[in-house]
Amino acid sequence: MAAPSSHPLVVVKLGGSVLTRKREVERVRPKVLERLAREAAAPADVRLIVLHGAGSFGHPGARRFGLARPPEAGEPPARRARGAAIVASEVRRLHLAVLRALVRAGAPAVSVPSATHARNRAGRLAAFDAGPFEDALGRGHVPVSFGDVVPDDEWGSSILSADTIAIALAERLRPARVVFVSDVPGILEGPAHRRRSVAPEVTDAVAAALRPAPGVADVTGGIRGKAEAMRAIARAGTDAGLISGLTDGALLRAIRGEAVYGSWAHAEAR
Repeated sequence: MAAPSSHPLVVVKLGGSVLTRKREVERVRPKVLERLAREAAAPADVRLIVLHGAGSFGHPGARRFGLARPPEAGEPPARRARGAAIVASEVRRLHLAVLRALVRAGAPAVSVPSATHARNRAGRLAAFDAGPFEDALGRGHVPVSFGDVVPDDEWGSSILSADTIAIALAERLRPARVVFVSDVPGILEGPAHRRRSVAPEVTDAVAAALRPAPGVADVTGGIRGKAEAMRAIARAGTDAGLISGLTDGALLRAIRGEAVYGSWAHAEAR
């Protein structure tokens, strides 16, 4: 049964790092995916939007074809177009796996591909229509979207990350909270060669001090991009947290609004 419109709206972003093995091409973590789908589908007293990253299904190809940067001088447009087509097909294979897992878990999940309602300009979001999400929610569905290749007014095609989609949804739909699910327990502070601790609160200073993880292809800004997205969501008036998807029950508790160990950017007054 559909959750009434009076029920709180929660946006969940399942990171590619927890859904896939990012150092292995197109490798899903099936047990993790199935458990997270069950936890997402369990609460009956919330309205839910699910986003997911590309992980090992999209990042290597996006880097290979340079879809997160401007076209190089003399680069044939056909090469970028072919790269966009390849990466879009790759990430849709993961998207289908996520949809199937949610449906098996009992969620009325429907696909809302970002390429059909968003446009970039020079690699940055220029237009976004939240209407398809609102329509799906109004019909009792759980809309599911993902980081994708979208039309770009200057570059032809470019990457729109699921983190950016989460910001746009926070600004337009004002959810109760946005939950980022990762393979780490939160934003880790300190040098990589030392024991690092989880930052309980994500501030601008915390975000500015972060560096990308070595050895992993990520064209969407890595952990610093995640922290900056959380800060943008907080400025839009919504709590944003980053928690571990490898801890049983953490996602379910976060969706319900319970205290969950991780890193949080608290809503600021608008």
